[in-house]
Amino acid sequence: MTLGKCPYCSDGFIEARDKEVRGKKVKLYACSNASWRSEDGEMFELTKDSTCHFKFWQNSLAKYGKWLSYKEVRELLEKETLEVELLSKKYGTKIHYNKYITLSEEYGVSVIWD
Repeated sequence: MTLGKCPYCSDGFIEARDKEVRGKKVKLYACSNASWRSEDGEMFELTKDSTCHFKFWQNSLAKYGKWLSYKEVRELLEKETLEVELLSKKYGTKIHYNKYITLSEEYGVSVIWD
């Protein structure tokens, strides 16, 4: 499934790929020009024929209580920033707050902390 144009190469598209990591099914959103291989199912490395390296995981923001949906990924690829609701469980209480996230070539997705 194609979700949008890759922001870091001229002819790639972001695809949703099903992966299994530590026994859990999770989506890898990666450029169509990036081919990944894994020997153990946890560490993914680029193959030699890849021309782009951009990728991020559906659960990139899991430590903030957020998994990215297809709709959110499409909007993020179009607008380059997206407001999302995150969750903090600090001091034993749940606190919901809104922050903007942005695409990052190095990390995939980053939270903008003002």
